[in-house]
Amino acid sequence: MFDVIAPYATQLLLGLLLTLKVALGSFVLGLVLAVLCAPLTQSRRNPLRKVLDLYVTVIRGVPELLVIFLIFYGGTIVLTKLSGSYFEVDALTAGIVALGAVAFAYLLEILRAALQSIPVGQREAALVLGLSRRQMFVHVILPQMLQRALPGIGNQWLIVLKESALVSIVGLEELMRKSVIAAGATHHPLTFYLSAACLYVAVSALSSAIFAQAEQRLTPVQR
Repeated sequence: MFDVIAPYATQLLLGLLLTLKVALGSFVLGLVLAVLCAPLTQSRRNPLRKVLDLYVTVIRGVPELLVIFLIFYGGTIVLTKLSGSYFEVDALTAGIVALGAVAFAYLLEILRAALQSIPVGQREAALVLGLSRRQMFVHVILPQMLQRALPGIGNQWLIVLKESALVSIVGLEELMRKSVIAAGATHHPLTFYLSAACLYVAVSALSSAIFAQAEQRLTPVQR
């Protein structure tokens, strides 16, 4: 088994690095957008709330694979028409943007729930102390929101990590694609698919440990 894997070990590790690049890029993009947009979901009079609600509904009802196709092929068409010359969206950018757009929808709901769980008295106390609304959000609301949302954020990271395998459909040679190529070349599919599974499990286990440690450290602060 190891003799079969050895010649392709470097390629598998390169695939794993690309998987992590896609997953991290998508996750960070989705999380930053979610943090910025979460306050907008609290105002009933804000028209952007309806736009965000519609976005979340649409994204949650569309397969992730379709979103990747829309960004990869649709992005090329749109940018070509806007620029007046052929412009191709590369697979890496399309994968990160597509999965980031999906992650944003789910992370926004996670942060919305966390934000709603913070007592109104926290906001009132911050305003009484003379903090501006921006200072109140950054120094009072944001830390509590992230702490309360941390378990959901950790779960969403694991989902994004697994969804990164979908970008292979547009030609990106991440871990899953490298495994398929090696399996086809050696006619040992089970060996390479199990190897890929072990790498995914290892990264997931390490990620879960990191999030668990972070949650453990932040919980006493909340109390």
